[in-house]
Amino acid sequence: MKAFLEIYVAAGSLNMVLEAIKRVEGVKEAYPVTGHCDIVAVIEVPDLKALATLVTKCIHSIKGVESTETLICVE
Repeated sequence: MKAFLEIYVAAGSLNMVLEAIKRVEGVKEAYPVTGHCDIVAVIEVPDLKALATLVTKCIHSIKGVESTETLICVE
């Protein structure tokens, strides 16, 4: 399954968080963006359980990540 993850980071930690996110297994791409979030990541995992684990255990544990919003692709 594919999802997009909007990531909000603490001020001054964008580059550190971006590099850490790019190293997470299941993250295919990650980009700094303008707008309401700071980083958008493209996630590809086998199922919803793997997505939940990736977001809650891997992404949320990165220092500087304040919050996320997950957008699950329906196609």
